[in-house]
Amino acid sequence: MSDEYEHFEAIVVGAGPGGAAAAAALAEYGVETLVLERGVEAGSKNVSGGLIYAEESAPYTVDQLFEGFREEASERPITEYYLHNVAGNQVKTFDVTRLHEHDTAWSDAVLRRKMDSWLAERVHEKTSEVGGGLLTDVRVNGLLRDDGEIVGVTCDELDPITADVIIAADGVNSELARDARLMDWERPDEWFQGVKAVVDVPADAIADRFGVDDDEGAAHLFSGDLFEGVRGGGFLYTNEDSLSIGTVFHLDSLVAERAEPHELLDALLTHPFLAEWLGDEYHEREYAAKLVPDSKKAAIPSPHRGRLLLVGDAAGQMQAQGPIIKGMNHAVTAGALAAEAYAQSKARGSTERAGERYAEKLRGEGVMKKLRPARYRAVSALGERDAVTGVVDSVLQSAVGRAGLRAVGDRLGRLYGSPFLAMAVPDTRTPYVTLPTVIAEELGDRVDDGEGAVEPPSLEERIGALTYDTDVGNPHIALVDSSYEASGAAVTACPVSARGFGGGCYREETIRTNGDEERVVSLDTQPCVECGTCAIVADTEWQHPRGGKGVEFKQG
Repeated sequence: MSDEYEHFEAIVVGAGPGGAAAAAALAEYGVETLVLERGVEAGSKNVSGGLIYAEESAPYTVDQLFEGFREEASERPITEYYLHNVAGNQVKTFDVTRLHEHDTAWSDAVLRRKMDSWLAERVHEKTSEVGGGLLTDVRVNGLLRDDGEIVGVTCDELDPITADVIIAADGVNSELARDARLMDWERPDEWFQGVKAVVDVPADAIADRFGVDDDEGAAHLFSGDLFEGVRGGGFLYTNEDSLSIGTVFHLDSLVAERAEPHELLDALLTHPFLAEWLGDEYHEREYAAKLVPDSKKAAIPSPHRGRLLLVGDAAGQMQAQGPIIKGMNHAVTAGALAAEAYAQSKARGSTERAGERYAEKLRGEGVMKKLRPARYRAVSALGERDAVTGVVDSVLQSAVGRAGLRAVGDRLGRLYGSPFLAMAVPDTRTPYVTLPTVIAEELGDRVDDGEGAVEPPSLEERIGALTYDTDVGNPHIALVDSSYEASGAAVTACPVSARGFGGGCYREETIRTNGDEERVVSLDTQPCVECGTCAIVADTEWQHPRGGKGVEFKQG
């Protein structure tokens, strides 16, 4: 079979930070590398909150691999980090900059379209020098096998391509990871869903409103009773001349509460605490959404099979533990380690061991300890039982619990700033809803009454402002079971759908036949933002659109 198709020594699928790091490192080793990206441009399919870190303990950082990255591809250095506990109009703020700076060489806010497209230019230059390059508008739809062995990839737009190593950096909804049966989408509790608005704010206004210099930025996190009891919270990051404002929630909690993501985002945007930051004129550049793996449960300990190595979100490498939110830096590290593992295996004449070496490096460099901390496993074994959560919440809400919080007072900020405790936070209502709400009620200051000045766009307006290239006649999602019992959760969980809204992906309908009524779900992929949420919460057959088709993010 190797003689039938075009062959490259290495194929990298996806040109985000993980794929870029892998390709750049492979090129440094002189490995002929082809990079395939399904978007019209790198970054056009990608969304992030988005802070990118350079950890002091990491063997690779993006600025080491790409000279000039911080000057050319990022927005603002993040120099301040705050956590806001909210209960109604009561807010108690803790400075958690100490946590943010733990093991951190630097951290910058980024917008993915700008960052990824800059990285892609450097990657194309580097890979072209070793006989490869970068191609956009190409969707890799599966793995090519010969007698059961993975030997390459198949594409919608190109003939199959073979390779000695395949590095899949194709994101959270990786079709290669699923094809290799290394990742499945069966458990909503292993995933988060995030929605985000990029909001116009002039650069000088950011400096003034946030009290930072022109070359500084701030990060703010929000938790408490803002979000209808859904486990998760909100964020705000300062870009050069915009703000990234969003919410991230455990997907199983979002489904259980039948909460609508766009409304939870609006609850944050319209809170009076944000009014001074957002000003009198509110304009959204872009609305976007993303599925996020919970590395504590979803990170694959040995992310490889045969010639296939997974990096970044495709391997579940997204660290979200309390106020610690890191993903892109782990993708960069993993991508470079995967390249290193292949190069060393090649030098030893044992390329078949590249995957094993890659997994060993993830463990040896401490990456897996960060993604799947033992502290969380120890705490969750007991702390995530419903009975335990109920008792803890009752104590916190009692007179005794409230008195204890008042006695501790601002010293709570030290606990929130502890890296040790952050990596042990259980996935329950307690840290996301109950505790921050009681803290705000007992210790918080009241902000001005009334709604903020912001009037967010409607869901219809947000969808209409996005750029789509619809692949007419080739829907990328099909409903397998249209019954409400099987797929109804998508009506509210989908970030571009809502109850009673006819312009989104999923709609609930009642069909009457011979006097009987049946609740069913209908699907329209036209406004899809390709987050992948419905693949987990509904009975669907889900794949990416063909190369260049579907949604195109201009900010990301």
